[in-house]
Amino acid sequence: MFDDEFKVVRQKVIGRVKAIDLPAPLISDLSGRFRGGATRNDKNGGQKSPGGPGGSPIGGPSSGPSNAQGSSTTPELRSSHSSSSLAPRVPPLTASPSLSQTLSMEESGGGLQEAANNDPLASYNLPRPKPLWLNNAYAKHIVKGNFMTLSARPKTVEPGEWLAHQVVEHYRNLWNFVRVIHEKEDDGATICNSKTCPRMSAGANHSFTWLNSRREPVEVPANEYISLMQRWISGKIENTDIFPTDPGGVSFAYNTGIPSIAGPTYASGGLNTPGATTPIPAGPTTLNAPLSQLAGPSDWVGKSSGFPQEFVDVCQTIFRQMFRVYAHLYWAHFIDPFYHLNLDKHINSCFSHFILTATALDMLKPHELEPMQPLIDLWAANGTFPPESKAYECANVKAGERLLALSATA
Repeated sequence: MFDDEFKVVRQKVIGRVKAIDLPAPLISDLSGRFRGGATRNDKNGGQKSPGGPGGSPIGGPSSGPSNAQGSSTTPELRSSHSSSSLAPRVPPLTASPSLSQTLSMEESGGGLQEAANNDPLASYNLPRPKPLWLNNAYAKHIVKGNFMTLSARPKTVEPGEWLAHQVVEHYRNLWNFVRVIHEKEDDGATICNSKTCPRMSAGANHSFTWLNSRREPVEVPANEYISLMQRWISGKIENTDIFPTDPGGVSFAYNTGIPSIAGPTYASGGLNTPGATTPIPAGPTTLNAPLSQLAGPSDWVGKSSGFPQEFVDVCQTIFRQMFRVYAHLYWAHFIDPFYHLNLDKHINSCFSHFILTATALDMLKPHELEPMQPLIDLWAANGTFPPESKAYECANVKAGERLLALSATA
């Protein structure tokens, strides 16, 4: 049901942004891969198993930040039902004793013994073994290049339109992965259920709560939390008062690279921009300027395109909740099912793009990145995040270099 509803809304949004020259989606074949192209490796008794010649994992969980006590600023708790899934049906995984035996990395000898007094990783309280995705060999991507080119706003795209586009695209990418953990096995159970994931957590150190009808934080199973959040995000995107879908309302930002336009800069375009009948003076127009600086004192991001004043706040909450889902997928389900289905590089690619976009647009604050901070550090150290990116600024590069050193000895 959620998928069908979202397809309708997304088609409306696509129609709205067709006039905008946007970069292609991050992974063009992602949907096809999820709908039947992903299969388990035949090694190790029919499943792909980490460890071995390609390197061993490093091992250790963490979790996600909430408000002061871990509660989330989400809507009321309502009765929910599981969403439909388009993920490929796969047989249940057999027990793999080799996993628990290979997920550890002995950190003794060679000067690599962890010392709590000077190890940059000590403050993260990572468990042993550390998570597989903190080994550089398993933090790879399916594409190469500078991901900032996908996150940078084109000069002619109005900031509100660009933010709306990013929300829809990252939501689409994320729920391709959610479909996999919601897919029912032969016994009728899903990979993420109330028994395997009784809390919405991201490792042992972070858990997230939902607000009930009395605005009280309550713990719910991860699958229910994700379904509730899916309904909430879909409801926001479907609300045309928040996400306008009329193509006629699209406005354009002034392109300083066109010498023929000599008028002043306006958030709704130049004086001769089609549809800009009431130009609104814009703030800074640099691609690296925060969204909050792109609007004047009596203006807001997206105003010229019909977005409401609370639009940015809604988008920040959507990005925050999507981050929490990504954090849970990494901490609880990276090996089963994503690594087993050869989708580890896919989720790495989508998540690194997500982090670059969220930080560039000020949708996530540094303290909100805590559950996935070690992976952000690793990607900053191995060059995934360029030094000029805000994601790099949020990273502890020394901690990332430590993870690289541990990966090299695995």
